[in-house]
Amino acid sequence: MDLGWLPEQLDALLAEDVPHGDLTTHLLGIGGAPASMQFQMRAAAVVCGIETAAALIVRSGAQAEVVAPTASRVEAGAVLLRAHGSAGALHRAWKVSQTLVEYLSGIASATAAIVDAARAVTPQISVVTTRKTFPGAKAPMIAAIRAGGAEPHRLGLSETLLVFPEHRVFLSDPPSEIARLRRAAPEKKVVVEVASLDAASAMLAVADVLQCEKMTPQDIATVMQMVNAAGASTLVAAAGGVNAANAAAYARAGAHILVTSAPYWAAPADVKVTLSAA
Repeated sequence: MDLGWLPEQLDALLAEDVPHGDLTTHLLGIGGAPASMQFQMRAAAVVCGIETAAALIVRSGAQAEVVAPTASRVEAGAVLLRAHGSAGALHRAWKVSQTLVEYLSGIASATAAIVDAARAVTPQISVVTTRKTFPGAKAPMIAAIRAGGAEPHRLGLSETLLVFPEHRVFLSDPPSEIARLRRAAPEKKVVVEVASLDAASAMLAVADVLQCEKMTPQDIATVMQMVNAAGASTLVAAAGGVNAANAAAYARAGAHILVTSAPYWAAPADVKVTLSAA
């Protein structure tokens, strides 16, 4: 899976790191020497971005073979990619492609940890990520969370209905005015964010999904009791502070959906790159 970058975008990534050539390689006079390069994961991880790394190497004038594709779960020492070509081409692509794989594999691995923890308790639970991607990097970051087994909660403001408390402060009668959303956009689910049990009770009748912000697992269990007592089909989403350490607790509490930003702040994976004279 590549990350959807056009050839000119790949060239821009390379030009950002090598705007006027590789001065060291040029002055050493080794640019034309035949060389090989190998990427290995230093610790167990979920791979992401390796196909784009290969594309960057090819755009630099070398050849590359993907060994462990995106979404592969690999052990320490696993080979991800092999490349060969001139030393100049491989040096040009080396750091940008390595760094891309490290950042995205870190996100994918952190995502998988949350998914695994939650689905060990509730196999059908949905894990989704917020729209808090780094501006300008949405496409690769979404690819990374998908590699880890999650899906995007919202890709942006244009395609979903999510009523925040910050919307409701402008409404004189929130339940009735939120109910109008169904008539205005009947094909959309109405998601309402609530931050207390009282708010959850007040919004239960008008929400297809109650997004419970920064509630404890115990609070989520109480919201589930409210839903069941009302005989409602409302889904309950736990949001805010959801991570690998508490995902199982939220799943045990009965949440249907876990909404998280945690993978976006993950530490990069550690990719070892070996460059050799061929």
